[in-house]
Amino acid sequence: MRIFDAHFHIIDFNFPIIENQGYLPPSYVVKDYQNETTDLNVLGGAIVSGSFQEFDQEYLLKALKQLGSTFCGVTQLPYTVTDDEILKLNEKGVKALRFNIKRGGSEDLSKLDYFARRVYDLVGWHSELYIDAKELPEISPVIEKLPAISIDHLGLSEEGLPYLLNLIDKGVHVKATGFGRVELNVENALKSIYETNPDALMFGTDLPSTRAKRPFEYEDIKLIQRLFDKQASDKILYTNALKWYFK
Repeated sequence: MRIFDAHFHIIDFNFPIIENQGYLPPSYVVKDYQNETTDLNVLGGAIVSGSFQEFDQEYLLKALKQLGSTFCGVTQLPYTVTDDEILKLNEKGVKALRFNIKRGGSEDLSKLDYFARRVYDLVGWHSELYIDAKELPEISPVIEKLPAISIDHLGLSEEGLPYLLNLIDKGVHVKATGFGRVELNVENALKSIYETNPDALMFGTDLPSTRAKRPFEYEDIKLIQRLFDKQASDKILYTNALKWYFK
């Protein structure tokens, strides 16, 4: 088994941490992540900026330097950011732009169409949405026309799954992450997504699982291995995300 961890957070209080909706996360530095995943054969991954980090880039650049070139960054930026700044971040390993609709702390959704196209045209980044999939019908016409989009945590809700599957059929990718924070049947969602597009599903630990009802556990990986054969499991746990981030 090999893993590309498509979604985890590093929380370093040496850099700005902003309270979000009354919540401050625990410290979770690179060493904590490495200790917790030491038995998982993680060969690379994506560090994702959280709502509480807003537009800070310094924590991310430090973590990327510590973890090495098989890891990349998913950042939050204001749409007023200069091309030069985007190019510099790209050179240092940032590979995607995040819109945190669920928690805030990122650029407004009204900027999605313009900003997602801009970063894709400039440096080939895809854009990631943390959104409850039940809200997708309002923005699906925009998403369908964008060059590269992924959605976090299986779209979060059972109600949103049909809308999510419709977008997956049109090329949107989905993170198999946060099984302890979603309001849906995880097994059914995983199978439905894989059947719709076997290249779309990308596993991530979601460590340290901030605000989740249940944090990540090894059983989440075993669930994927039980549901899918070895080849499909390898796609979900490793290959799909590697190709998505390192095109």
